[in-house]
Amino acid sequence: MVKPSDVIVIGTLAAAGLAAAAIDLRTRRVPNALTISLAAAGLAVAATGIGRVSLAGSLAGLAIGVALMLPGHLFGATGAGDVKLFGASGALLGPAAIVAAFIYTAIAGGALAIVVALGRGRLRRTLGGTARLVATGAANAAEIEAATENNRFPYAPAIAVGAIVAAIGL
Repeated sequence: MVKPSDVIVIGTLAAAGLAAAAIDLRTRRVPNALTISLAAAGLAVAATGIGRVSLAGSLAGLAIGVALMLPGHLFGATGAGDVKLFGASGALLGPAAIVAAFIYTAIAGGALAIVVALGRGRLRRTLGGTARLVATGAANAAEIEAATENNRFPYAPAIAVGAIVAAIGL
């Protein structure tokens, strides 16, 4: 049986995630107004008791979401908007589900990277660079992330998929 809290969480994440994905695909940015609104909605839902997690759980989910995505941003793999979007999603999901969402987001992001690399005719080159990165560490991240490499792509769609799948509980 579907609970009202499930409808609220999934519906809010789906609306915000789809909006963020559409904007990121078009502009390569995730607006602060969207991420702040999503975080506020998550905290409000928790504070009123109609969500899945308590207010403390909502705050923890937000903090864990930011902490999980921040290293990627510091290495240049994701934008600040991606970090804020993922943290804001954690405000609705709570601490346990945001960790699951991180795994689902990574899987969706990997699949998206393959599609993008195929579309750009550079799958072999991208996989080779990724293998070197894994083998030698973050020191080669600059090679993969260089603007001349044409590897960057909007990550909000992957975050939306990961958060929604975690909210559904798959």
